[in-house]
Amino acid sequence: MSHPHHHHHHHPRRHRVGHLLKPHSHDTADKLDSALESSARGMRALWVSLAVLGATALVQAVVVAMSGSVALLGDTAHNTADALTAVPLGIAFVLGRRAATRRFTYGYGRAEDLAGLVIVLTIAASAVFAGWTAVDRLLDPRPVEHLPAVAAAALVGFTGNEWVARYRIRVGRAIGSAALVADGLHARTDGFTSLAVLLGAGGAALGWQLADPIVGLAITAVIVLVLRDAAREVFRRVLDAVDPALVDRAEQALREVPGVRGVGELRLRWIGHRLRAEVAVVVDGEATVRQAHAIAVDAEHALLHAVPRLTAALVHADPAPVPGEADPHLALAHHTAA
Repeated sequence: MSHPHHHHHHHPRRHRVGHLLKPHSHDTADKLDSALESSARGMRALWVSLAVLGATALVQAVVVAMSGSVALLGDTAHNTADALTAVPLGIAFVLGRRAATRRFTYGYGRAEDLAGLVIVLTIAASAVFAGWTAVDRLLDPRPVEHLPAVAAAALVGFTGNEWVARYRIRVGRAIGSAALVADGLHARTDGFTSLAVLLGAGGAALGWQLADPIVGLAITAVIVLVLRDAAREVFRRVLDAVDPALVDRAEQALREVPGVRGVGELRLRWIGHRLRAEVAVVVDGEATVRQAHAIAVDAEHALLHAVPRLTAALVHADPAPVPGEADPHLALAHHTAA
């Protein structure tokens, strides 16, 4: 019996009622519209973030020029870097909208992973800059001037970053963009580094001249921690890692499909902020090609409903071996090994 591959383009009647209760289209055009809507939300989040963080960094830069605070300089550099990460992510979202080609058959969604790498490098650069300026000030102490302005700039930094962090994380999770979520976590940490600047200003006001560069070093340490978390998230995505809970959910959904006797190899991968699945299901060995195809249709519907942000699934139907007969795939594997 042939093993039908399946990537369907229609809706069986029995699913229409379910779609009224839980709208979720599997048609190619509708999937594309959903992907474009996600990219549009991502772009909006990026440009709003760029505007807010750009204004925040500008206010802080003016105060740095007035006060000479290296703690605030480190925070300003970090905020500037965070604002500029909108550029590679924006380019990635625009590229992700392009249709697949015969060369890039999966489309351009993986450009988000490249943007994530650029973000990691940007965070690393801001850590080096903040650390270098703090060490330089420790070796050559200078008084910090206009302390009330420094404190006010620190509060502006915290407010701007926390607002941007919540916005980016919310949108990033909604559209499934790991890079945008990582950027949001980055902004949240920037907010706490701004509060550290406030502490440094308080120490300087009490006459502790080293408070400012020591806070600058503390900010550097925090940036390094953010770098570690962001790098782990981005490199996992580059290596096609997915949350094991998604795999469990997909397997459970497939086992509940009538006609599916077992679930073979199941693979999930992110392409940008969208998931794709490839799976082999075991069906009755006596089933006709048409019956196996119908089971594959149901399996794909089950996957698309059960797994969040899954936009495409390729289902392969394998016949169950006849009792007493060796599994043809297993026999082939032994032959190859021999």
